[in-house]
Amino acid sequence: MQARELLQRIESKSAPVIVDPRSTVEFARGHIPGALNTPIWKLVLHRAQLPQDRTGEMVIACMHGQRAWLAKKLLALQGYRNTAFIEGWLQEWIRAGLPWDRPAS
Repeated sequence: MQARELLQRIESKSAPVIVDPRSTVEFARGHIPGALNTPIWKLVLHRAQLPQDRTGEMVIACMHGQRAWLAKKLLALQGYRNTAFIEGWLQEWIRAGLPWDRPAS
């Protein structure tokens, strides 16, 4: 999914579930608004807070793609099949100046 399309869907309240498989520390430094922090270890141990509906649309976004690919495989093993990646990963989202939730300094 293209970043601007995801942003439009977020703004129109029709966004898919946004899965961010980075660590809790990385997520706390900033993330796409509304994203769920689902670190890889939680996916491996089936401890991630995921939607019950396994048919719902999900977009997976990490900084460079490696963890997103792994998260997609782990989600598929848990029955989630309607998954996509954000094009250009989070680095493109940031580079484009799109909304980024981060703690106040």
